[in-house]
Amino acid sequence: MAEIEKKPVKIMETVLRDAHQSLIATRMTTDQMLPIIKKMDKVGYHSVECWGGATFDASLRFLKEDPWERLRKLRDGFKNTKLQMLFRGQNILGYRPYADDVVEYFVQKSIANGIDIIRIFDCMNDIRNLQTAVKATSKEKGHSQVALSYTLGDAYTLDYWTSMAKKVEDMGASSLCIKDMAGLLVPYKATELVGALKDSVSIPIQLHTHYTSGVASMTYLKAVEAGCDIIDTAMSPFSMGTSQPATEVMVETFKGTPYDTGLDQKLLAEIAEYFRPMREEALASGLMNTKVLGVDIKTLLYQVPGGMLSNMVSQLKEQNAEDKYYDVLEEIPRVRKDLGEPPLVTPSSQIVGTQAVFNVLMGERYKMATKETKAVLSGEYGATAKPFNPEIQKKVIGDKKPITCRPADLLENELSAIEAEMVQWKEQDEDVLTYALFPQVATEFFKYRQAQKTKVDPAVADTTNGSYPV
Repeated sequence: MAEIEKKPVKIMETVLRDAHQSLIATRMTTDQMLPIIKKMDKVGYHSVECWGGATFDASLRFLKEDPWERLRKLRDGFKNTKLQMLFRGQNILGYRPYADDVVEYFVQKSIANGIDIIRIFDCMNDIRNLQTAVKATSKEKGHSQVALSYTLGDAYTLDYWTSMAKKVEDMGASSLCIKDMAGLLVPYKATELVGALKDSVSIPIQLHTHYTSGVASMTYLKAVEAGCDIIDTAMSPFSMGTSQPATEVMVETFKGTPYDTGLDQKLLAEIAEYFRPMREEALASGLMNTKVLGVDIKTLLYQVPGGMLSNMVSQLKEQNAEDKYYDVLEEIPRVRKDLGEPPLVTPSSQIVGTQAVFNVLMGERYKMATKETKAVLSGEYGATAKPFNPEIQKKVIGDKKPITCRPADLLENELSAIEAEMVQWKEQDEDVLTYALFPQVATEFFKYRQAQKTKVDPAVADTTNGSYPV
């Protein structure tokens, strides 16, 4: 029998970013990460995802840590492993579109501080919102990975995905990721999708999914058999539920096959051992809610990501309208269709969900439209896969002419203005970017950082003249 060609699948480890973001609200501290890095560095991961997404905001807001400092410490520890981050296209790690000069500077500083691979996505899959970040990453000699937000709907045919993949390759991206944030990609669809993508493009293909709907590890199996090059997994104590399939399980699954990862289970077991007490502690303190650990089949029925469901339930609770739960669930796909059928991922998921709640509670659809709904229908978030519902668009924005250009083309450069605004707090170049993304949170953090340095006795502080004897 002919020797079967070896095609080891590569593993991207998410325990330092998406896994704890999904299960314990991004609360893992840098000090909790550092002691295990030396061991993790020996594994032979394709990369370790450790930055971006919500880690930046959470570090400043809840942990009183400088995210840049975290990145530098991780870079010092990982001598042999590539570090990866998640980047929301023109929104960077914030919630509004930024001017190109801010995006370029953020990419430059991320790579200078130790990031190797930047995974860039846009909630509308509007390629124009990814351009600046991809170009900047290549310019800084980083690896730019474009992630397409996976979703279901009439617009999202195999042709849609393959033509998007070709655009991503033409744009100069180093690799392509299918980002299945809600766990909607089922096993045999993965065979079909990965097969079609492998036939269309020559750049590596990575698959990212969540265990929310219970099918993720089977989906990985089928995707790898179809030629997927890299999969995202999490160390077992922070795996499953709304996180990713367990690293050790996937390593064991492919053992002895052409896709054998070659990773050492003994080493992985020691790493899992390190994270296990953190899991126990998170469960005991209620930081890890058992709700996020089970399978939520509603995800497949309504295509609503877990975080969006909990958001919606609390909005209904506030209005004493919990009995309207199923009405809102039925309204979500209708609103999504009106808004051009976007993928439901931050921030589009919140926009669609909130509008659906309003439509049901008001008893009339779009009697009240949120400012975000208006912005989507005005083209401010970019182009959608399908056209907007023209009647709804007219009802919500009236005779306002929607924009059709790339939204960031309307933004003036803003770096120097931002720097001028926060110059009193600046201790490192990166502080300007921290402030650009989260002005209030950053200011609070800078004040805290200054207070830590001076450790003033308030009793002897000369508050009238603003001078503090240290």
